Amino acid sequence: MTHNRIQASSFRDPSGFLFYEGEKLLRHVNKCYQADYDLLMGSGLYEKLCDENLLIRHEVLENHKGLDGNVYKVIAPEMISFISYPYEWSFSQLQDAALATLKIQKIALQYGMTLKDSSAYNIQFHKGSPIFIDTLSFEKYREDKPWEAYKQFCQHFLAPLALMSYTDIRLNQLLKLYMDGIPLDLTSNLLPFKTKINFLLLMHIHLHASSQKKYESKGSASKNIKIKLSNLTALIDSLSYMVRKFRLKKQDTEWGEYYTFTNYNDLSFTHKKEIIDGYLKEIRPETVWDLGANTGEFTRIAALQGINCMAFDIDPLAVNANYNHVKKNNIGNILPLVMDLTNPSPAIGWNNKERMSMVKRPHPGAVLALAIIHHLAISNNLPFARISKFLSRLSEYLIIEFVPKSDSQVKILLESRKDIFQEYDESHFEQEFSVYFDICKKEKIREAERVVYLMKSKNKKFNFAGNSTI
Repeated sequence: MTHNRIQASSFRDPSGFLFYEGEKLLRHVNKCYQADYDLLMGSGLYEKLCDENLLIRHEVLENHKGLDGNVYKVIAPEMISFISYPYEWSFSQLQDAALATLKIQKIALQYGMTLKDSSAYNIQFHKGSPIFIDTLSFEKYREDKPWEAYKQFCQHFLAPLALMSYTDIRLNQLLKLYMDGIPLDLTSNLLPFKTKINFLLLMHIHLHASSQKKYESKGSASKNIKIKLSNLTALIDSLSYMVRKFRLKKQDTEWGEYYTFTNYNDLSFTHKKEIIDGYLKEIRPETVWDLGANTGEFTRIAALQGINCMAFDIDPLAVNANYNHVKKNNIGNILPLVMDLTNPSPAIGWNNKERMSMVKRPHPGAVLALAIIHHLAISNNLPFARISKFLSRLSEYLIIEFVPKSDSQVKILLESRKDIFQEYDESHFEQEFSVYFDICKKEKIREAERVVYLMKSKNKKFNFAGNSTI
């Protein structure tokens, strides 16, 4: 075992770290965390949180020697199928992740423990619900000590939720710039004045920001305020109430009501679904990425076949609607995420390795690219050759829809710009995609001019199988 197998995102906590042994993800528990680990496991807290699907389960490898002599335990946590990050979540996902974190903290206090950190990166979406993945984030509660994770919770959860609710839904993208949460002074400046007459926002954001600035100017990060258990519980209740009260204001986004304005009739829409259903049954992938999923209408075709699905879309309102539908209907195998395909999530953090880029995460068996080719080629001036090469790197199979210039949606795109796309036609599309794909099948949608293709990548450099990492 060599240290290059230690997870790049797992080096900040002296209590332990994650590492790979072959394809199996393991967690090293250091001796310095022994007392807190034993309390977590012996107090009943671990079982309570696992039973409520709030904490990821793990198996203890009794005879494992670990990586060095500092080991107390080696545990094997249950695998997460796809690792996502807070800047890829919709408003409701971030809200649910915040509430899950607070619920975990309140339960932990009942068992004599507390969360020593409340990073949003400790939450993942597993089988449709938020779940805590950092087993080593719990420590013994000590009376009359402050909740050290309070500031982090405000920066990771309250700040982006407040900005999305009161200013603009897109502002959670600031989490890409500020990996330890959006600074509270910046949040305070970006929020409208009316939030200062909201007592909870005033206390947790505006006054908190002023206090933080005051004590940092004196050379200390925060004032060492002691807090009794009853007051700490009240603080958690206050934060929970505040998080639940956040609402999205009515905002119009370009494709939030896309299906309302398409030129499909019912026959065309049904036939398109039948084509996609048939292609998926033929290739039988274990996972699917739906690029440009909108509200997930076609993602659900794959989900009904038992396929594990990631539903990406640039529109945060569409992703939020998709997530709420998935949540309401208990669809555990769809994960909606906010993603701009022309500027996908990059590798960020220390040495650009703490958070993975979109393309470095485990590849799916198939990609759905429906009704996006015109956005890429016309809205973003991307040649077919570049689109084809990029998509050939993502999965073994591609189900892609060609949308001609005669389509109403393409006409809308061309209304505000000069048509310089002389090679935007079905013939050139097939020619360029044939460089990187074998075209297995194509079928024209009834009573429409769109064509749906099934293609297989010629790219032999990529192993499309693999497990998720944290």
